[in-house]
Amino acid sequence: MKKPKDLLKEEGMHAGAPADKFEFARLLRKLETPQEQKLWNFLRTKPKGIKFRRQHPFKDYIFDFYCHKAKLVIELDGHQHKSNQQYDKDRTEVIEDYGLRIIRFENREVDDNFEIVINKLMKYI
Repeated sequence: MKKPKDLLKEEGMHAGAPADKFEFARLLRKLETPQEQKLWNFLRTKPKGIKFRRQHPFKDYIFDFYCHKAKLVIELDGHQHKSNQQYDKDRTEVIEDYGLRIIRFENREVDDNFEIVINKLMKYI
């Protein structure tokens, strides 16, 4: 098996995402949640000079936020994630196989403790 770094380099920042994922990502950008909008307003300022993308297609998935340079995926989890724990676990394994790190926050964390969320993110960057 190839090393994670090789997979990402070989397949690129989208890892062969199909065209329909790009279309769906565009739709999701228009339908962002208040929590996604709040976090995006911070990330779009390029903290520490790091560029983030929102609703980024990757393989069969769409990341809420992605930084290719830092190899960091940020996911915001709403109530639907409680019923999709196996899917999230499988998805995390695929993401990590590419050498990417993933950090998850619940929507309520963004609402109630935004400063703590930002501090955690800055430690990862």
